[in-house]
Formats: sequence, structure tokens, C-alpha cells
Amino acid sequence: MRKKILFIINPVSGIGRQKSIEGLILNDMDKQQWQTEIIFTTHKGHAYELSIRAAGFYNIVVAVGGDGTVNEVGRGLIGSKTALGIIPTGSGNGLARHLEIPFKINRALKALNNPIIKPIDVIKINDYYSLNVAGIGFDAFISHKFATKKNRGPLAYMQLITREFTNYKSAQYQVTIGQKTQEWDAFLISFANSTQYGNNFHIAPQARIDDGLIDVCLIRDFPKVTAPALLISMLDQSIDKNKYDVIIKASEVLIEHEEELLGHVDGEPVHLGKKAQVSILPLALNVAAPPANLKQTQNILSPLIEMLPAMTRN
Repeated sequence: MRKKILFIINPVSGIGRQKSIEGLILNDMDKQQWQTEIIFTTHKGHAYELSIRAAGFYNIVVAVGGDGTVNEVGRGLIGSKTALGIIPTGSGNGLARHLEIPFKINRALKALNNPIIKPIDVIKINDYYSLNVAGIGFDAFISHKFATKKNRGPLAYMQLITREFTNYKSAQYQVTIGQKTQEWDAFLISFANSTQYGNNFHIAPQARIDDGLIDVCLIRDFPKVTAPALLISMLDQSIDKNKYDVIIKASEVLIEHEEELLGHVDGEPVHLGKKAQVSILPLALNVAAPPANLKQTQNILSPLIEMLPAMTRN
């Protein structure tokens, strides 16, 4: 009996590589192994609705889109036997990069023909779920700003960061981990399940996606002139050695603030109120990872090359 696979395609996600993907799916999926279905989303939240209905009825449900689409599809599959597959066509593709899923669509489809199914953790932050990285502070502020922009892609994202960076002020947060409560002066606080935001910018180089722990990453206020070195340390995965960075592994963390917290989950903006309760759901989601011979080759220089035009104009 053939296994069942459903592709949920966001036609407007990221940089728009979805136009010809339906034909590629029908051509490249092994028809002897897989019974293939394809659905296009029509509105925000549609991918989540579809994946909830698909959970338990398909072997794999594939998110075709960016981090937001992956989050929607993955949320609907939490706690089920159905695995999340990914065809990365978005701007950052953080979880796809961590899982080393190929970015060439034909190679990603080939990997889905013979995937390795494995369970991963999921982060819960209030009523939201993050498969990759969530956070508050500067990255969340940028996420809220970016959501209003028509232009997408890594270059547009870096242009926004360089424009907003100079005037952004760090804030005081009350942070409780275990029995210890501290005041943190933070430029940002990230809650990492995998190592990176996306585009090979690694916020938590030692994070593991299946260890039952959150990597709580604090970047303290720092001299703005050191920003290029901080960015480079994310690219070469040495940020955990930076003197302005602190990473603590925990299963739970509570963040409190005197004003409403702007947050993001997997790059999507959310409002968290004045308290953010963050916890881990161990091995709550199955994912379809590529076999070793089809893993993505990472190029850490490409985000830096894309960033340079924006940096030289500001």
C-alpha cells in the first residue's frame, strides 16, 4: 500500500519560488511509494487548519513556504504520528537549514521520497508554539516591522535591521529560571530550539533540537560599533564566546516586563502581554529529515554578501 503525503503550498510566501512547484511535485515524487495530494492556502492560518485535519491521516504533511508556513503546518501536527516535511521557499528558512534540507526543490523532493523520520522538541511561549526560535527584544521588534513590508527576502530584512538598529534601546526584564529570579538588561532574549534564526545566523550554536531543553540566549546592551563583529560571530557560530552574550539551558523560563512584550515565534510577530511563560514540549513533533547524501551544503558567506549593500548605504 502506498504511503500518503500532503503538500500544503503557500503561494505568496517568501521570495515566490512556488509558481512551478506543483508540476515538480507531481513529476518528482515516487508514484510507486507515495499517494500525493496538493493544496494551496488562501489565507493566514489556513495551513494550520489544513494540517490539523491531516494529522493522523497522512504519513507526511509538507509545508511549502517560509518559516511562518512551516510553523503553521508543524503546529497542527504536534502530538500526532504524522511527520512534518519542508520544501523551503521563504526568506530565512531557519528550521530547514538546521535540518539541512536541500534548497533546490528537486533535491528536497528527492529527499522526501526516502526521508528519515525523527522526533524533535517544540517550544511553547504563552499560547504560541515555536519549532525553531522565539524571542523578545530587538529581533521581535524587527519581526513586527518586517511584517508590514511589501518587499521580502534577506536583503530587505537586513536593510530594515540597519535602519532601526541605531535608535533601538535595550530594556529591563525580570527573568525567572528555576528558583532564581534576576533583572536582565537585554538587547534581546531568544528562546532557541535549533541553533539559528535562518540565513545561517546562529544565535545558539550548541542548541540541540531533541534534548528537552531551551537555549535561553541573552544579548546584553553593547557598543553599537561592535555590531559587525557580533554579526560575524553569528555566522561563524562563535557568538556563545562573545562577552555580551549569555546562554542558559533550561526547561522553563518566565519573562516579566512593565509594558506589553512584543514577541516573535519563528519570525512571526506576536503580542505576549506583560508575562511570557516559556516551556519545552520534549519530542512532541515528528519531522522528515533528508538522508545524509542529500543534505544541504551550507554557505556561511552568502548572508554576509547579501548584507553588504545595505550596510554601505547606512
